[in-house]
Amino acid sequence: MIPTNAQKFLSGRVAIIALASVIAIPVGAQQSQPDNGSQTPPVAQSQQPSPDVNQQRLQKAQKEGFWGRVQPFARKKWVKKQTDPINDRLSELDQVTAKNASDIKDVDSRAQAGIHQAQSTADAANTTASAASTQAQQASTIAQTATGKVGEIGTKVDGLDQYRPVSDVEVPFKGGSPILSSEAKDQLDQVIASVTGHIGYIIEVEAHSPGNGSIGIQHSQRLANVVNRYLVEHDIPVYRLHAVALGNAQTQTVADSSDAKVRTSSVHVKLMENTLAAQGAASPQGVATSTGAERP
Repeated sequence: MIPTNAQKFLSGRVAIIALASVIAIPVGAQQSQPDNGSQTPPVAQSQQPSPDVNQQRLQKAQKEGFWGRVQPFARKKWVKKQTDPINDRLSELDQVTAKNASDIKDVDSRAQAGIHQAQSTADAANTTASAASTQAQQASTIAQTATGKVGEIGTKVDGLDQYRPVSDVEVPFKGGSPILSSEAKDQLDQVIASVTGHIGYIIEVEAHSPGNGSIGIQHSQRLANVVNRYLVEHDIPVYRLHAVALGNAQTQTVADSSDAKVRTSSVHVKLMENTLAAQGAASPQGVATSTGAERP
């Protein structure tokens, strides 16, 4: 028959009682021995365990189990007690490692952001420097051009009142009459043709008369007016004509460079050119003088 739970329990109790009886027999036998006058040595008495001690050892043996009796250091509680500080330390190290990894990642992220910002700033500065260099080169080119223009303008300004003679003719008046003859008109027409379409020139008109004092000046003025009128009628601007009545004042003649006394009424027409004002345009052509020579 299969033993029931009650039978198992009774068998266990019987075994415990039997074990307790076996342990208690020596103790009772020792207490029932007659006192023969000799005392048991204290060491022998101390070696005999009491029932309470045996009971504690039995309970301890039951609690420890097989591995507890064979190797006391293999118990779970002892192992856990020994490994708990190590596990705690490992957990602490894991936390420190995780924190260090997070700090390193944060520092690296900030460093990368700083490097990127520095690179962007450097690129912007480089672009600005390139633009500034280009502007500086342009400014230098403009300044050089302006310097050249200023020098050119200064040269022109300095030479605005510098004229060179191109040609001169002597217009005669027969008998002192203020009437232009065909020969006089031909000479004036040559002057007009030489300046047509040109700029940068002036025409000097010097009238002479053999009369003395105011009579000679008035008569020479009438001769100058006749020549000016003819030139203006043929499209010579008035501002290009500069006339003066000299009367019988001694001047250099076309044919002779020495001073000579005025003996006949005449008008000396001289074409003058400003080379700077006439730059880029053709110069007036030289015309034949009253002596037949051609002035350059």
